[in-house]
Amino acid sequence: MNAIQETNFQFPGQKSFYRGKVRDVYAFDDKLVMVATDRISAFDVVLTRAIPFKGQVLNQIAAHFLKATSDLVPNWLLAVPDPNVSVGLRCEPYPVEMVVRGYLAGHAWREYRSGKRLVCGVPLPDGLRENDKLPQPVITPTTKAHEGHDEDISREEILRQGIVTSGEYEQLENYSLALFERGTQMAAEQGLILVDTKYEFGKLDDTIYLIDEIHTPDSSRYFYREGYESNQAQGLPQKQLSKEFVREWLIENGFQGKEGQKVPEMSDAWVIQISNRYIELYEKVTGMVFEKSDEPNILKRLELNIGRSLDS
Repeated sequence: MNAIQETNFQFPGQKSFYRGKVRDVYAFDDKLVMVATDRISAFDVVLTRAIPFKGQVLNQIAAHFLKATSDLVPNWLLAVPDPNVSVGLRCEPYPVEMVVRGYLAGHAWREYRSGKRLVCGVPLPDGLRENDKLPQPVITPTTKAHEGHDEDISREEILRQGIVTSGEYEQLENYSLALFERGTQMAAEQGLILVDTKYEFGKLDDTIYLIDEIHTPDSSRYFYREGYESNQAQGLPQKQLSKEFVREWLIENGFQGKEGQKVPEMSDAWVIQISNRYIELYEKVTGMVFEKSDEPNILKRLELNIGRSLDS
């Protein structure tokens, strides 16, 4: 049950520190050091227990896909000095997340089921069922909240409010769809379907960069390709690799992140099950064997490896 709940380092030249839902971010003049902790969030709330190896899974999947898509979009990643750490360019983030959906699942399905046919300004046809493939991938952006819930927003509203300029937003859309297409191809090679995902971008010296993580279980949803068609035909749930199973467990236990609701207690057995599901996703998505970085003093290892990277 050895897991990273949080870090509190102080490095030479460090300018600031920010604790996100699952990442601890150390800022320097021109670099960011992102520590993928083992915290887990759902419904924009950090849950009570950290999940062993979750941060390593996220960090290494993200690095895998950032390297595999660097020919499509410039990205922030410079080095991975530790299984839980990425070092990259310090960009100015755009305050929107680009959510790309190829199938009607998760939040979009819940909106559709409630009767909405316009999700983030994108019209959806009548007659769709949960997990149906959409006629074509759609972008349903959200605002990026530092605290609390991210909010759905339309392309038109982003431009009307001047959150992103028209030209830059068009570039973000093009980049997002190209990344989704590459992610779809790579998923298919592993017998998976990339259902939906989100991308974040930043700007540095007039260049747009892909930042943060991509195609991880925290930012994406995958179905197994085998059995997809027959499950849809029979109206059965899809076998999926994502953290949707955590959300479903929370809903079953009376929690959806709403005011007054209490996060349910997580047993050791449930924490181990989540950890195993994350490792399964790593191996299935990348096609590589997961090597557990199981060191007794993880924080000391982190601090040492980050320090070496900053000195190099």
